Amino acid sequence: MIYLDNAASTAVRPEVLREMLPHLSENFGNPSSAHAQGRAAERAVRLARRRAAALIGASPGEILFTSGGTESNNMALLGAAGAAGGGLAVVATSVEHEAVLEPCRLLEEQGCELALLRADGDGMIDAAELGPLLDGLAGRPRLVSVMLANNEVGTIQPVAEAARACRARGVPIHTDAVQAAGKIPIDVSELGVDMLSLSSHKIHGPKGAGALYVRRGTRIAPVIRGGGQEGGMRSGTENVPAIVGFGAACELAASELGTAAPRMRALRDRLVSRVMGAVPHCAANGHPGRRLPNCAHLTVLGVSGEDLVAKLDERGIAASTGSACTVRTQKESHVLRAMGLSHERISGSLRLSLGAFTTEREVDEAARILAEVAAELRRVSPFREKYGF
Repeated sequence: MIYLDNAASTAVRPEVLREMLPHLSENFGNPSSAHAQGRAAERAVRLARRRAAALIGASPGEILFTSGGTESNNMALLGAAGAAGGGLAVVATSVEHEAVLEPCRLLEEQGCELALLRADGDGMIDAAELGPLLDGLAGRPRLVSVMLANNEVGTIQPVAEAARACRARGVPIHTDAVQAAGKIPIDVSELGVDMLSLSSHKIHGPKGAGALYVRRGTRIAPVIRGGGQEGGMRSGTENVPAIVGFGAACELAASELGTAAPRMRALRDRLVSRVMGAVPHCAANGHPGRRLPNCAHLTVLGVSGEDLVAKLDERGIAASTGSACTVRTQKESHVLRAMGLSHERISGSLRLSLGAFTTEREVDEAARILAEVAAELRRVSPFREKYGF
């Protein structure tokens, strides 16, 4: 299997697994317990908190562990709404992950006002539009959420510029950095954000762990209540093995970022170049410069993206049409629709995402097989005459 769906999930690195294993066997204590086993577990969680904080330039006390990016996003948005006490005005972008858009829609159903910043044909918002929009919502509590990098096309958003507009008006801002972490440098002070979401399984850590950075002084209400863990902000016994693995993955990602990002960028460019050279009527989606180094999003005109994924899978290549969280619903991508792409261009879309284990040989083989699969599907395409296949 040539695995090119790392935006959906990544393989757990051997170094990460080694750190997790003792906490799945002999080190089984509850971090809230006062005995030696509990204290050992609590120390392991504390180390992971330092490692996660270091990845984004935060303080350990500003990190809340969660079950992953979806929970982190929900905690940020619903928690901020709870702290506001009602009447919240929420601004997000039209290309956010559903884990942001769905809680935003829930808040709208509960009486909050929701406004979405539009994206251009590259999936990029114009941060200059945010200030006037916030001014129009003045007189009530406000909250902004702008993702750092898009999960489908990889476009990197101008979060720092959006944060400056928010700070000038005293408005808290959250960013979903699930896809960006480990691929581009992240410093919460430079970004100027008040909350930031992370997920373990996007950076070669285990599933079931993530974090929400909450800048000291930012007000959010607990969404999950009970035992008072995570400073009373997220009750429930901590998933120690997953948290330990997440922390180890954060440390590896931080230490290797300077070499990993250029390597993935070179492989991605090689992949795109070979596919575009071998497959006529193929287009690249997303911003040409401001995009994640590991993400290639293409449209193969005249064929179905779902058929492409199925045929590639038969040939031993794992790929995706877009977000793994929504692809099984067979819904048209709201991201590509917000970018103004035609139905035909959306339907032929394919996301190829690289990871730490992707090799040059795999990239070359994937490009060759993709060209063969596209040609095979086009032989029975209803668009043969239109494009001259």
